[in-house]
Amino acid sequence: MIRIAIDGPGGAGKSTIARRVAGALGLDYIDTGAMYRAIGLAAMQKKTDLKDDHQVARLLSESRIDFHDEKIFLDEKDVSAAIRTPEAADMASRVSAIPAVRDKLIALQRAMGQNRNVVMDGRDIGTNVLKDAEVKIYLTATPKERARRRYEELLSKGKQADYDAVLQAIEKRDHADMTRAVDPLRKAADAKELDTTNMSIEEVVAAITKEAEPWQ
Repeated sequence: MIRIAIDGPGGAGKSTIARRVAGALGLDYIDTGAMYRAIGLAAMQKKTDLKDDHQVARLLSESRIDFHDEKIFLDEKDVSAAIRTPEAADMASRVSAIPAVRDKLIALQRAMGQNRNVVMDGRDIGTNVLKDAEVKIYLTATPKERARRRYEELLSKGKQADYDAVLQAIEKRDHADMTRAVDPLRKAADAKELDTTNMSIEEVVAAITKEAEPWQ
């Protein structure tokens, strides 16, 4: 059995790398960040007051998240594209700091990784969700490089974007993720750190699959 936990800040390429690694090794891919974005999207759609415990509890009880063919569904609707906006990312950071939200999604993530060979990426996979994962990776890059990637991704999808605004949003998200009281973003003591600033996707995937060789 092998479980690969990939953590790191926003824009480090975790989802792209995790998906490629899963494909290369024939493992299931679980995008935990998408789960938080989906709950954040639901909160925006339902105008949930995140400071109201009762409204948050209702949001969690009424929202259903599923994965099918690498697409994420919220209440049976494909929201794979809708959750990739800057607004959804900001809301994901806000809801991820709420203990009740984290408790529910972490329970789902642990269940997904209990008896399956998986690649799971997020911000606290190796430090909290899958503490006993066979392979732990901390993926990072400079804020400017992560902003450049996110900026070009938005442009490639035909969306308007401002590089400085994207950089500011990434730095804001980093601060929020690293300083939150509940399960802050940090490198696990037994994780291998990969700075991808000057690495190609192929080089990063090769480095991670090499780490997984003992369990193949």
